[in-house]
Amino acid sequence: MANKQKTVYICSECGSETPNWAGKCPSCGAWNTLAELRLDKAGGRARDPGRTAKAKKLEDLDSTEEIRFSTGISEFDRVLGGGAVCGSLVLVGGAPGIGKSTLLLQMCAASGRERRILYVSGEESERQLKLRADRLGVHGGELYVLAETDLDSILAAAESLKPDIVIIDSIQTVSNGDLSSAPGSITQVRECTMRIMRLCKEKNLTIFVVGHINKEGSIAGPKVLEHMVDCVLYFEGERSTSFRILRAAKNRFGSTNEIGVFEMADDGLRCVENPSEMLLSGRPVDSPGTCVACVMEGTRPILAEVQALVTPAAYNAARRSNGVDYNRAAMLLAVLEKRGGLSVAGCDSYINVIGGLTLEEPAADLATSLAIASSYLDRPLGADLAAIGEIGLSGEIRSVSALNQRLSEISRLGFKRCVIPANRRDEIRPLAGLRLLPARNISEAIAAVLARE
Repeated sequence: MANKQKTVYICSECGSETPNWAGKCPSCGAWNTLAELRLDKAGGRARDPGRTAKAKKLEDLDSTEEIRFSTGISEFDRVLGGGAVCGSLVLVGGAPGIGKSTLLLQMCAASGRERRILYVSGEESERQLKLRADRLGVHGGELYVLAETDLDSILAAAESLKPDIVIIDSIQTVSNGDLSSAPGSITQVRECTMRIMRLCKEKNLTIFVVGHINKEGSIAGPKVLEHMVDCVLYFEGERSTSFRILRAAKNRFGSTNEIGVFEMADDGLRCVENPSEMLLSGRPVDSPGTCVACVMEGTRPILAEVQALVTPAAYNAARRSNGVDYNRAAMLLAVLEKRGGLSVAGCDSYINVIGGLTLEEPAADLATSLAIASSYLDRPLGADLAAIGEIGLSGEIRSVSALNQRLSEISRLGFKRCVIPANRRDEIRPLAGLRLLPARNISEAIAAVLARE
């Protein structure tokens, strides 16, 4: 008698399962996200009768430090937490054409001299990959190329070659012949990733899997993949600009606060060792509506330029923000209206962070508010001014962490003045050439830097 099949439906947004199809996911409420997955009566996987699981005592487990190795790209190592970990499964996501394949191929140039690498290309032929490698200067080493999309063939090649690193570009093109669904569907992505993860853990391989971003801005088959892998990296940036930011959304072996900054050139990606100088290049001189903020990305302070444009509104007031959370921007505008004495409620307000950086830390509140005030009053803050501080609903300026480290970076880049919270937590170390302007609330900060002489 043939095995009966069980059908479940998986949400592509949250990964939850439901026995019946519905137009709306019962867990997250997303519409048209349920995809069909068919399992046999045993659950979809054949069990090995000779294999038995054995529990181990906690004290008997090996607790030595995980073995890391350098990828040869300093910014890549920073985001990974100090290098790639042997036996880890890393998902690299990003929009098509952003530079994911370029980054991994450049990693092969550095790591291929010491480690054997299998590069599986499901989107390009071997000749196309060779042409791109020549353009990027990737030559020699133990780098092997396989142009294949069948999962069984990929796993067999990995078993016979016994590489140290496997790169699969991309997971949306890989398919399992036992499944009837099309490549790239949530069923295929889930089952293929599960078998790849099993290979990664059993053979102690470091595997990098490339995943494309869909139109909603998340990895296709998103939450299912994120739960399975050890590390999720997002490659961000505008295709019209040359700068790219690598960010960790999940990392079992390191911090998720670190970012890596790259510049796309003709010969590939280049590491930007000093992103603050890059983000501040081309600043307008003595222009109203611009202020410099200092945020912490992991252990590194980064300076970014916040620009604001406030104009009288002819109809309904509009609020636009790029790089700053919209709700946070609306709150700062309300505080400026109520506590700062600025009538911005009837104005169109636009906020932008130069360089494609997203400022999520509250320490950028003061710089954003001063940029708005400068544009509203049409008075420049000066190119030598920076601001650090979190703003509360009462208009008070609160202290932030790592204040001395931020001030050192501000002083190093040549700034002469900095607005800081008056009630600071840290003991401030004096810095030559940097004048500190303490302020207790937003009104004092505006008066200190925008008062008419």
